[in-house]
Amino acid sequence: MLNGTFTPFPILTTERLTLRQLVINDEQEIFILRSDSEINKYLDRQISNTIDDARNFINKVNENINKSDSLYWAITLSDKNILVGTICLFGFSDENYKCEIGYELLPSFQGQGIMKEAVEKVIDYAFNMIKVKKIEAFLHKDNQSSIKLLEKFSFRNLNEPDKINPDSICYHLTNTIDNLK
Repeated sequence: MLNGTFTPFPILTTERLTLRQLVINDEQEIFILRSDSEINKYLDRQISNTIDDARNFINKVNENINKSDSLYWAITLSDKNILVGTICLFGFSDENYKCEIGYELLPSFQGQGIMKEAVEKVIDYAFNMIKVKKIEAFLHKDNQSSIKLLEKFSFRNLNEPDKINPDSICYHLTNTIDNLK
């Protein structure tokens, strides 16, 4: 059984980052993330058209956290409480001890190692606190930046075409340490 209780919400920190729960004051940055054509180029999701869309998304995310269905962190720089991206764990499976990971970063913060730092912290949390054995990432086959990031953490391509979306590929990372101690 996975350790899937997310109350209180787990705030994670790294040398440069604080990963915290989304708040309504993040609506402007969430709107930018969810409406930017470059960020959304490889994502199959509804584009945000208004601040209300962003606000509704934040409320939905926090409802899912309260139900222990997902974890969704705002990535902030530790010296500023400004959202620069997001990272989430979702699709938890008690039966298979696995979950999915997803992430996005504002274009002006890309190429600075921020997402690498955030992904490393979230992988550690997933394996050591939630006790998943496997993390999956579904992404567009042309999203080279995301593929390179995942490969830095030894995620491997399953090399199985998605029957629903042929442009989607699945990478996975299996915990090599016995995390059920």
